[in-house]
Parts: sequence; structure tokens; C-alpha cells
Amino acid sequence: MHRPRMTVTGARVRLTEAGWDTDLAYEVIAEPLRPLEDHEVLVRVEACGVCHRDLIDRAGRFPFQTYPITPGHEAAGVVVAVGAAVRAFAPGDRVATMHRDSCGECASCLAGETSLCERSAWVFGILADGGYATHVIAPERALFAVPRALPAAEAAVLHCTFGTAYRDLVTLGGLRAGERVLVTGANGGVGSAAVQIAARLGAEVVAVVRAESHAAALRALGASAVIVAADGRFSEGVGKIDLALDTVGAATFPAALRTLRVGGRIVVVGNILAERVALNLGYIITLGLRIIGGSGATAAEMERLLAMHREAPFAVQIDRVLPLSRADAAQRLVRAGGLRGRVVLSCSAEE
Repeated sequence: MHRPRMTVTGARVRLTEAGWDTDLAYEVIAEPLRPLEDHEVLVRVEACGVCHRDLIDRAGRFPFQTYPITPGHEAAGVVVAVGAAVRAFAPGDRVATMHRDSCGECASCLAGETSLCERSAWVFGILADGGYATHVIAPERALFAVPRALPAAEAAVLHCTFGTAYRDLVTLGGLRAGERVLVTGANGGVGSAAVQIAARLGAEVVAVVRAESHAAALRALGASAVIVAADGRFSEGVGKIDLALDTVGAATFPAALRTLRVGGRIVVVGNILAERVALNLGYIITLGLRIIGGSGATAAEMERLLAMHREAPFAVQIDRVLPLSRADAAQRLVRAGGLRGRVVLSCSAEE
């Protein structure tokens, strides 16, 4: 079957090797794209978020990382063209990326748990080119529809921040109104989203941050209490927690675990540091604690989240927007920490 080729003029950013000694490469391109497969979609990217996972990718912590590759798994834009078998989208539709695609046939997909697909291999920024570009090709199942009125920067980061927080708190964590919820790294993209979602669903939210400068903003977002713990030690005096969401990892996980009541749950989605955490299995068994690995939202969960957003808009925390050519500087800003929300790349046109 003949598949026509398209020529696009634009730009992309490339990660050529692991580590921070070599800057990300910015490339201007004007070349034919490969033909779209039947279930693929070509998207003109408006914006792409810069996530902590991008730093993990750059550090080479995934042994299956592909080089060279275009980073980015938080992209939003407009559909330009679709493959012959695509039914969910058409040119002109506004879409955003999920972390990966799904096969639609394995046991997890058939159960609606597409985020846990057993066969999918299209992972943006690791195994397939991502959204640090003016254009991206993606499988139909790796995209979800976003409203036209949603600002590009917010549309780009919504899945990885609010979608992750919604899935991990509600679907995986089983959040119920009246519970006490602890959120670590509450000033970040996922953390600030989790504070808002938990508060809206009737929880009492305890936010944990490293600096007092974030406290007022988090209270305004719905946190009942803010704990400042630069060293990651905060379990004393918190009171018993029903559900914890750890968006940081090794630095905060031990203290977050210690806050849980008997039968409490902790969902872990943060993995900023590579170091491992020691577990006292007797403590976990005695208290009947549940430790759950977090994951990104499904398309169905994004529909529910977007319905909540339409009813009463969330405050999507954007620290700043930078042009695509400054992608390397953007990643180094995220690596330095202390931001309030996401750094986002503007990909529509260079400034």
C-alpha cells in the first residue's frame, strides 16, 4: 500500500548521549517525514512540558534508552494528518500525549487498565521521539482529546500532572472524602495537582515541601497544613495519615511511610534519586500497610478529570514558558529544583 510522504519545516531537540556534560542539541529541519503507519497521527506541537522524568531519561537510568532521541512526553498540539485506520482523530483536532500507547488486546487493556499495557513499546522520550519538537508522530492510542479553549501550556502538562495525581489518588489509592491525605513534593507539578484534587474530593490535605516560600500558595490551593522539611524528616507531629502520595522518592518515602495509620496506603510515583530505600517488612506487615506503584492516567481517567476541570477549573501550575531552542536550559532549571509547577517549552514558532 502506498503511503504518501510529507515534508515539514520545523525544529527538534536531540539527546545524543547520557549525562549532563553534553548539551541537548537544537536542530532546524526541512525534510520529508516517514510515511504514517495505519494507526499513527502527525501532530503539530504547540507546547511540551519539561518533567523530572526527562531528567531520568537524560541521566541514562533506563538501560533500554535509545540514542539519539527527541525527549519529551508532555506535548499538546493540533492534528495535521492521520493514518488510514485512525478513527478517533481527524486533521484539525486538538490532542495531547499520554506517556505511552497501548495494544488494546492484552488482559490489562481489556480490563480498561491501558496504563499497565503488557505489550506497548511506544514510550515517548525513551523508545520513541517525543515532544521537544515542532512535530511529533504518535500512535492513535497514545493521544487524548483536549478542549480548544485550554491554553497550550496547560494542555501539554495536564496528563502528566493532574492525570497522574487523579489516577494515583482516586483509582489506585481509593481516596474517600474525610480522609487525611499527605502529599510530598507538593510544590511540583504532580504535587500541586494532588493537593487540589484531594481537597476538592473532601480530603484533609497535608502538604510537604522543602521551603517555606511555597506554603502560602499551597494553602491557597487547598492544603489544610503545610510542613516544611528540607531534610525529608517530617513524620513526627503529623498525625495519622490514611493515604500518602509520594512524588519525590528516596528522600521522603521513609517519613511518608511512617505517617500512615494502621491499614494505610501509600502510592509512590516519585523516583527523583537513584538510591534505593530499605524497608522494614515487619513494620509493613504488622500495620497492614499497602505500598502501590503509581502510573499515568488512562484516556478514560482523563475524560473524568477534564469534566472536573470544566465544572471548576483547577489552577495548573506553570513556573515559566521558554522557547524550544532553550530546552537544555529548561532541563537544567528543573534539575536545580525549587520551582512552582512545570517549565514548559513553546514549540509553535521560535521567538
